[in-house]
Amino acid sequence: MFNTMTLTKAAGALIGALLFLLLANWAAGALYLGGESEVAEGEESEQAYAIEVPDAPAAGGEAAASGPDFATVFAAADAAAGEKVFGKCKACHKIDGGDATGPHLNGVVGRQVGSIAGFAYSDAMKNHGGDWTPEALYNFLLAPKKEVPGTKMTFAGLPKPEDRANLIAWLETQK
Repeated sequence: MFNTMTLTKAAGALIGALLFLLLANWAAGALYLGGESEVAEGEESEQAYAIEVPDAPAAGGEAAASGPDFATVFAAADAAAGEKVFGKCKACHKIDGGDATGPHLNGVVGRQVGSIAGFAYSDAMKNHGGDWTPEALYNFLLAPKKEVPGTKMTFAGLPKPEDRANLIAWLETQK
């Protein structure tokens, strides 16, 4: 079955494959890294060229200011449409009173921020304070990381005002 020649062939194949991978790694490093770097660790390297960018308004800055205000959007909110928007939240939140990756959201409208007993909120969320009023939720859901820097919530946010208002209207029905 197994003789010395078979064992020698297997060892040769393994060593040959490792040698090939080592040489491929060396060649790729030389090709893509382009030699030794003169920048010490922790220091910034000098840019080869700069791209001039005209001053642009901050993301959502002018658009948010010229768009409808919260009261107008919230008055036209559709709770049924908000249930569909909640599909984006289901990965981390439940509405049955149980916590998941995020705290449960039934009864969230009007509840104090960071008040679910036993849930491990980030320090940023614990220190945020206040209540989850519809307007506070509306602002938070636009960009959670900007509204509460340091939050564990990794969701990018809901850019459409109608989606946020519809979701909040639906969450109000979930007691």
